[in-house]
Amino acid sequence: MLNVTNLSKEYPTPRGALTVLSGVSFSLGPGDAAAIMGPSGSGKSSLMYVLGALEPPSSGTVTLDGQDPFQLPAAALAAFRNQSVGFVFQDHCLLPQCTVLENVLIPTLVAPGRAGGDIERARTLVDQVGLTDRIDHRPAELSGGERQRVAVARALVREPRLLLCDEPTGNLDRASADLIVSLLLDLHRVQHGILIVVTHSAQIASRFPIRFELVDARPQRIA
Repeated sequence: MLNVTNLSKEYPTPRGALTVLSGVSFSLGPGDAAAIMGPSGSGKSSLMYVLGALEPPSSGTVTLDGQDPFQLPAAALAAFRNQSVGFVFQDHCLLPQCTVLENVLIPTLVAPGRAGGDIERARTLVDQVGLTDRIDHRPAELSGGERQRVAVARALVREPRLLLCDEPTGNLDRASADLIVSLLLDLHRVQHGILIVVTHSAQIASRFPIRFELVDARPQRIA
């Protein structure tokens, strides 16, 4: 269960604190899939960074299955992100020198001990995102949509409890964007974790059973 309670986020500026999130509270459970909409500058990405334990909140709490990651020491916080949270960003962020399979396996490199199982799972995910025939290719040999499919597989290789996607279709054409969203929802149904996608697109958001819109620095549920 993801519980967000009275969360606020501010950034210092020469003219004083800039509030991008204020009094945010909501809960999502295993199997929930939510879209968060809002204009540029509304705080969507900041919310993703706090939920993913990449940035601390200015106030309030975020817990995943009862654990507050911001109470952990640095090494344990890094392990929490690696084991419990998957990220898909607008830019695929693949390593150009690595093959598709190697890129998918990158999150497993900091947690040795299951090499055989990790490779098998990575190959399964590559197959599930439809890139079996590209498994030994490097990013420069892939289309934009194919690169983002690799990023989705990489985000899921550790079987995270929480998958966060920040504008994952923002750089893609309509057909590729629809395919990425379908993959996310299909794989989410299998994993049964918590999926949150930030998007500008009302059409993409409409495919999610739970929808929020960021208004006045806090998400309002619209579905």
